[in-house]
Amino acid sequence: MTQRALVLGGGGITGIAWEWGMLTGLAEAGVDLGTADLVIGTSAGSVVGAQVAAGVEPAVRYRAQLEPPDGELAAALDRGLLLRFALAMVGLPSPRRFRARIGRIALRAHTEASEADRIAVIESRLPVREWPERRLLITAVDAVSGRFRAFDRHDGVPLVHAVAASCAVPGVWPPVTIDGHRYLDGGVRSGSNADLATGADRVVVLAPLPRGIGPMTPVGKQVAALREHAQVALVSPDRAALAAIGRNVLDPAARAAAARAGYTQARSAVDGIRAVWA
Repeated sequence: MTQRALVLGGGGITGIAWEWGMLTGLAEAGVDLGTADLVIGTSAGSVVGAQVAAGVEPAVRYRAQLEPPDGELAAALDRGLLLRFALAMVGLPSPRRFRARIGRIALRAHTEASEADRIAVIESRLPVREWPERRLLITAVDAVSGRFRAFDRHDGVPLVHAVAASCAVPGVWPPVTIDGHRYLDGGVRSGSNADLATGADRVVVLAPLPRGIGPMTPVGKQVAALREHAQVALVSPDRAALAAIGRNVLDPAARAAAARAGYTQARSAVDGIRAVWA
């Protein structure tokens, strides 16, 4: 049985930064979440999770978040795209049908970057290339069927492709081709997919975007189910962190502020997390 699981949720560029800040602050306070038996990464959390599972020091990546975002493209979910997402909920579709509708939006979208270019960007940001020995799950959604998928090292899928798929924000970045299927952001099912930690005794969930919209399951509901059989700590950005992150989680200009806010917030979260993790 898995003893301890670390769940890292989605939240764009600022979510990555906030998570690295949290992990660094917690480690400095004596709580090393990198000792997890299972790491679950969704979207932004897949970028962080792949590195945590591989043993990358959080402080190294935290310092990288503080560097100026020179040459990085800012993206955003424009009003037209948000309207199409809202229309995908019309008729209260089943979760899988909703995800397939979002997948159609993603497949038809004209994005700034091609699939190959986007994979190259993810590869340039990921200092690890191979699946770690530690159990790691990277979430994604089949853009055609709406089927949810959690990739691991036994699937024979390149780690960079799995992470790129999990980060493929529909309508913003292109879906990623894996074994003849097109995959998009794992956050389309749930911002954190914390239910994949079922079976663990102790679970810590870092969720930059805890709410669920329509058929997307909120992390709080998943955590409530986990707490029936496990000790669970759930942390999301506090008021100061939300202010630092701002309204656009895909804006590199907010990355440094989000990282510092996560680092600071770790001080107030450490006791609750230590109680679960120790």
